[in-house]
Amino acid sequence: MSRIFVPDAAEMPRAADAVVVGGGIVGVATAFWLSRAGLDTVLVEMRDGLSTLTTPNSIECFRAQFTEPAMAELALPSIAIFENLAEVIGIPGYDVSLRHQGYLFVTDDPATVPDMKASVEQHRRVGVTDSEFLDHDELLRRFPYLSDRAVAATFRQNDGWLSSHEATQGFAKGSSARFLLQTRATGIGLDGQGVCGVETNRGTISTRTVVNAAGPFAGVVCRMAGVELPLEPVRRQKAFISPRPQIPQDAPLTIDVIQDVYWRPETGGAYIAWVDPDEPAGDPREDLPLDWDYPAVVLDKLVRLNPFWDEIAATLKGEEIHPSAGQYVYTPDDQPLIGPVPEVAGFYVNCGYWAGVMLSPEAGRRIARLVTGEMKPEENALRPTRYAEGIVYEGGSFLRGRH
Repeated sequence: MSRIFVPDAAEMPRAADAVVVGGGIVGVATAFWLSRAGLDTVLVEMRDGLSTLTTPNSIECFRAQFTEPAMAELALPSIAIFENLAEVIGIPGYDVSLRHQGYLFVTDDPATVPDMKASVEQHRRVGVTDSEFLDHDELLRRFPYLSDRAVAATFRQNDGWLSSHEATQGFAKGSSARFLLQTRATGIGLDGQGVCGVETNRGTISTRTVVNAAGPFAGVVCRMAGVELPLEPVRRQKAFISPRPQIPQDAPLTIDVIQDVYWRPETGGAYIAWVDPDEPAGDPREDLPLDWDYPAVVLDKLVRLNPFWDEIAATLKGEEIHPSAGQYVYTPDDQPLIGPVPEVAGFYVNCGYWAGVMLSPEAGRRIARLVTGEMKPEENALRPTRYAEGIVYEGGSFLRGRH
């Protein structure tokens, strides 16, 4: 049975088979699968609770509409795990508020229609068989809230969203790992055999296996082990708009692929966001600043393909807008880094995500398979050595945030 606690000196573990650094959904899913593989697993989280930094600042969505084979290979089984999470974690009736309302990628530029058709064809090649290409008439028939200027879209009904907090807590509760809160990793111990421990503000945990799942702080943890990996944290903002009757609550996540702006319904209101391609990479931070005009910029962009937002924006009051921010972490090919770092034996990474919530279940399971030897490093297309090997797949999935 798992424990989630702030350890005192008597309770602080002195040794473990594996230590995971980072208590977001990626780290917690990793700890779940490591403990299920029979490893005595400890997770260290610097903050007061699990799932309190980057995870809750996502829009908590999942999709299989990827054109990159390695991403689809994680996304499809991850969705299946979310759909069956109660059974997977062994807690009957466990509810993560999963909603299959779909992802709708819309364009109003006729020049991009061939790209959208090609995306659906590529989905088929990577195993996503239920996405659709929608022409103008079919698009407006199904989604009448859209502007008539919308010309085409891709859509997959079985994409959607869930409570990322509840999913994280479910992985924690269903594991046998120990989750140490307010416990900050301060160093990675190394000896002639590789990793030998994790140093924290509460003491050192001896171990031969460390998994870096520290989200925006993954680069910091890598450097503790003397490793440099190409990881770039980038601020991403969103805003929750309080309930308004004009917001169609049965709508999918709706993305304007020309402007990289999107919205989805939520409890009578909506999340709105824009992935600014010019947002610079920065240092990892727990306290991210918010741009005061960000919600207005997003609303202005949304109106073009979603005209109902115009009426809402005209009467919206400040107290009805609730902004927040987290950080995506980008790699050179916009795909995560998963697996062992060969130059430091026992040091694994599970990081580099702009899609961490949706890929976390299968990514965590993959780490466990790599640690136990069930999967060989060369069988893992997302291994961190792929750049040095010259094995990089440049994908074309929409809404990556970079072009």
